[in-house]
Amino acid sequence: MLERRSVVKGLGTLPLAAVLADAGQSRAAAAALEPVTLKTPGGRTVAGALARPAAGPGPGIVLIHEWWGLNDQIKAVAADLAAAGYVALAIDLLNGEVATTPETAQALVGRVDDRAARDTLVGWIDWLRHQEFCTGRVATLGWCFGGGWSLQASLATPVDATVIYYGRVVAAAETLAALKGPVLGQFANRDQYITPAMVDGFQTEMARAGKRLELYRYDADHAFANPTGNHYHRDDAQLAWQRTLAFLAANLK
Repeated sequence: MLERRSVVKGLGTLPLAAVLADAGQSRAAAAALEPVTLKTPGGRTVAGALARPAAGPGPGIVLIHEWWGLNDQIKAVAADLAAAGYVALAIDLLNGEVATTPETAQALVGRVDDRAARDTLVGWIDWLRHQEFCTGRVATLGWCFGGGWSLQASLATPVDATVIYYGRVVAAAETLAALKGPVLGQFANRDQYITPAMVDGFQTEMARAGKRLELYRYDADHAFANPTGNHYHRDDAQLAWQRTLAFLAANLK
């Protein structure tokens, strides 16, 4: 474990965008994570990948992948967060499957059972919060498919902060009243899936619920923060990540 944590610390000296854009660097970061398993409240066994800071306990972050599945890219983000002092747990909602084409990804997420996904997320959040290497404060962080589940996880069980990158955010104020901590939303004005109209509605409902929402919109397209995709926008991605780190530090540390 100490060797893994040393590797994670070393990877933290590289810019995150550079690691994510390089398959070899992402693979190296992913290999430094510790495989973990959990029996959920519903009795299923699920898997994840854990990255711990080099020293001392840290706040916990549950990372929820895009529709591609728990790939090296998401694990590399976990490694970067661990280098910044967080206990980062990348969880899997696709039962170990990873897609490389949009068609496969669509098929995989289409088979996700909502009840089972909530069971997985609630189980992992509770597990992470009670580990001796976690301070007990936990946030959720997700992108696209995982962005929507970041919100759903925070509605299903109390967390201290929620980060959503261009995820589905359709919820009424009465539902959003269950949120415990603040929400950071990062959205794209040219997104045809998570549209500006959807984001406007979310902003209205969060205000109705009296919940704190830190909302940013970028002149970009869906998945603008993914360096391996066609819609990557470097400046917006870097700014969004800086805002994410500031939000997490303000609410977890």
